Amino acid sequence: MAMLPFRPTPFFRNKNRAFWNLQIGGWVGVTLFRAASALVNSQPLDFLILILIGSITGFSISLVFSVIYRWLIDRRPLVTWGVTGLVLAVGVGLYAFVDSWVISLYYPDREIGLLQRFFSYFYLDLTLLGAWSALYYAINYFLQVERQADQLERLEAQATAAQLAMLRYQLNPHFLFNTLNSISTLVLLKQTEPANAMLTRLSSFLRHTLLTQPTGKVTLDQEVETLKLYLGIERMRFEERLRTDFQIEPAAREAMLPAMLLQPLVENAIKYGVSQQEEGAKISIAARVVGSQLRITVSDTGPGLNAGGQRHRLPGAMTGEGRTESTGVGLANIRDRLVQAYGDAQLFEIRTPPEGGFTVVIELPFENVDSDIAASAGSLQVKPESMKPETASAVSIAPEAPTTTKAPEKAVRGSFLGVGRPIGSKL
Repeated sequence: MAMLPFRPTPFFRNKNRAFWNLQIGGWVGVTLFRAASALVNSQPLDFLILILIGSITGFSISLVFSVIYRWLIDRRPLVTWGVTGLVLAVGVGLYAFVDSWVISLYYPDREIGLLQRFFSYFYLDLTLLGAWSALYYAINYFLQVERQADQLERLEAQATAAQLAMLRYQLNPHFLFNTLNSISTLVLLKQTEPANAMLTRLSSFLRHTLLTQPTGKVTLDQEVETLKLYLGIERMRFEERLRTDFQIEPAAREAMLPAMLLQPLVENAIKYGVSQQEEGAKISIAARVVGSQLRITVSDTGPGLNAGGQRHRLPGAMTGEGRTESTGVGLANIRDRLVQAYGDAQLFEIRTPPEGGFTVVIELPFENVDSDIAASAGSLQVKPESMKPETASAVSIAPEAPTTTKAPEKAVRGSFLGVGRPIGSKL
């Protein structure tokens, strides 16, 4: 949803006060305009009393209008505009009668009759009260539209947060599925001590992940520590076959990213890289700051997707064609979380070098701890996750199945409309 060219926060935050400011200011303006016109036309000073009486009359009639219009504004269009026209005609008639009667008292010797004066003032007063009525409806309809847009954006922001939480929670059974399979294998092989040690480390890992909010962010340093806990579990199974290399630039250590973003990538590298080769594989995790972006690369020296001379197609690779042990949510989960969190500001790219191996490159906006706190405390406006749902990622192939989720195009602006009643609803 497009942002308005201006935000009416200060003036319309208190709609009752805004109504009185406009009401008093408008009628004072009308009074001054009529007074200036009378003085220019060489009217006596006591004629200003008539102008003041006319302005007070119009002010009072418009207050009655505001009460009636408040009741009409939420009705069906036929009722709203039909009754509005009738009320406006009665109000203008009353206003014109008061004006003509007061003038008749001021000029009793003139031959112009009361009825003739009534019709001459009727069109002038119709213009004035008609403009007042049009402004009343226009302002209140504008505020209603803004309030509904604000509520819609809040609902979409809540839906986005729920989607992020779902994607985050999806990792827990996905990770447990694979880890418990490893523990089950150790138990079947009568390797009780390694199995018990793996369960202990699994408990520590899960306790660590429970400390993180499902939609929260952590620093890259914290994410690396989580990865090391996970690798400690898997290293008990693969021993020297699992080799790791961390190349984290100092400037990238304090960068913020969604929690548990990299663990499925490492798990994918172990599943399709380390376990597929007798000699195992080396998993490399590199991170550096490139301009305003944080670039993270997770690669392995496994067989890749071109093993056996057959290049997998994207659906087959991501669904694990012929591999029933995969839950098929890892890489697709990461892709969808990035789309939800950053929209078009992120990159998720999969590379399969001809010599083998598998590489995933992630780029996302660089945010450190201070900037993330300032952004959340200073504004409720949409973060980058509120951008368009289509991802700019260059996904060509991946070993696990995609989930089909879309990110809403917007997110939330702060509420600036105050209460949901029409302006001028309190008298």
